[in-house]
Amino acid sequence: MMGRMASESQQTPPDPATDPFGALEREIRLIVRRAQSTGTQTARRVHPELDASAYPLLAHIHMNPGTRGSDLAAHFGVGRATVSRQLSRLEALGLIHREVDPDDTRGQRITLTADGEQRFARARDSRVEAMRQSLAGWDADDVAQLATLLRRYSEDWVRWRDQNP
Repeated sequence: MMGRMASESQQTPPDPATDPFGALEREIRLIVRRAQSTGTQTARRVHPELDASAYPLLAHIHMNPGTRGSDLAAHFGVGRATVSRQLSRLEALGLIHREVDPDDTRGQRITLTADGEQRFARARDSRVEAMRQSLAGWDADDVAQLATLLRRYSEDWVRWRDQNP
């Protein structure tokens, strides 16, 4: 009996023409799951003791040097205590540096250390190369359009999430 027990691969996926939101949900779900399954590998490229959830933090700090823990918590939609624990681990591994925020001595500005920058860059470059290889048959304009649409989706989702707590 197939019914509810059938695996996803045995079911017909939603048709984007007739069920665009169902099709989108499926594709995002699969992308997230696949990203989670490779997250540990990516994090280990940065440091053998790094947790998978830390790579996005490093990426954000790289793009926003001097960010604060509260900014990270808001950006990722997680609690400050969670971010604080992750930052403590990153600091213990020598990947980030925290210093008192001169504008607000209660907060800290966070940057990557030189070692953290180098390790992050190697992992990011490896991910970019994997994407380049896996999408080698794609036209560059299609890759650019996908990146643009995913950014738009992400920004709109965050805006919606923040307005609907």
